[in-house]
Amino acid sequence: MGAAVPAWANSALSASAPQSIDDILAVSTATPVASPLIQPAGVQKTVRKLSLYNLHTSEKCTVVYKDCGQCVPDALAEVNHVLRDWRNNEVHPIDTRLLDLLADLHAELGTSDPFNVISGYRSPQTNAMLHERSGGVASKSLHMQGMAIDIRLPDVQLRRVRDTALAMGRGGVGYYESSNFVHVDVGRVRRWTGA
Repeated sequence: MGAAVPAWANSALSASAPQSIDDILAVSTATPVASPLIQPAGVQKTVRKLSLYNLHTSEKCTVVYKDCGQCVPDALAEVNHVLRDWRNNEVHPIDTRLLDLLADLHAELGTSDPFNVISGYRSPQTNAMLHERSGGVASKSLHMQGMAIDIRLPDVQLRRVRDTALAMGRGGVGYYESSNFVHVDVGRVRRWTGA
């Protein structure tokens, strides 16, 4: 079965059959043809890219995790692995809204360095252990849902990372100056300062 011919093509070709090569060229250059290499006006190819470096495992990844608005499963699996609970190797899906937040934060900060990751996903067991050690760890942390991450960027002042994340207004922002990281999440908008 052949491909369907659009109505505009039928009308252009049925008026009269081409008699010469000049007739064929005239029809082919005057008739709009969709090309996979040319985007229609007003449509942009959007690629969402992220670069991460896990400080505990020394694992790195630079991935395109969305292409034209569609998640790239292999890239998400790689991100989930790098952001796993490094204490017990438990992998959990990371919320793509968090990845979008990180990609936008990275672009706003204008850096080419990867995010240095202190903590991504945390299993309930790890979170309970950390909560017991420190009152600064929430018992129902969004890290356990893959909705939070603790980060820093070597080439950007920590305050600037915090201020930019706050200005974006897309979730919680915790500032841990003495521990040298900023917590960002895609929960409700709030802010706090930790140790």
